[in-house]
Amino acid sequence: MGITTKKGDDGMTSLLNGKRVMKNDPWVEAYGTLEELSSFLGAAKSLIKERKIKKLLESIQRDLFVIGSEIAAAEASFAKLKQKINTAEVNRLEQAITSFEKKEIFEECCFYLSGDSFVSSMFEIARTVCRRAERNIIALKQKKKVKNKNIWVYLNRVSDLLYLLARFYEKKHTKFQLKEKV
Repeated sequence: MGITTKKGDDGMTSLLNGKRVMKNDPWVEAYGTLEELSSFLGAAKSLIKERKIKKLLESIQRDLFVIGSEIAAAEASFAKLKQKINTAEVNRLEQAITSFEKKEIFEECCFYLSGDSFVSSMFEIARTVCRRAERNIIALKQKKKVKNKNIWVYLNRVSDLLYLLARFYEKKHTKFQLKEKV
């Protein structure tokens, strides 16, 4: 089968359970934002040399596919999924964050104006897209459409990690000065 099916020409798409929804449906918005986040992580990954960080980013991208499947499955087919995000993935991220914080010394926590380093800017973009994905999924949670708490906890940890990675690459590739304290 070719890529062009023409099934979406009417502005609708199918969830994994076969249900047809509009392309601007909150389900589609949520998993589409996860795809966007994965794309920015891929772009950032292509710009760096550190193998350990590349592997970590790739594992996050894989987890985002799992989360996207959970979202696209909707309630009716959630039980049929072979993989779901659980506390093990959240713990893996927390360990990576703790390890990274122990190895790197950062200035006190504050907001920064990005743009001094292209790599750190890519991580900042990914972080803000991650926050949007988190908001989209919380909106579905409020409507009782998503029940796996590990999803929004995981995304919260991803955004924390992306903040640290942005600071690391800012520090590594520039003189890393405190930009603006809020």
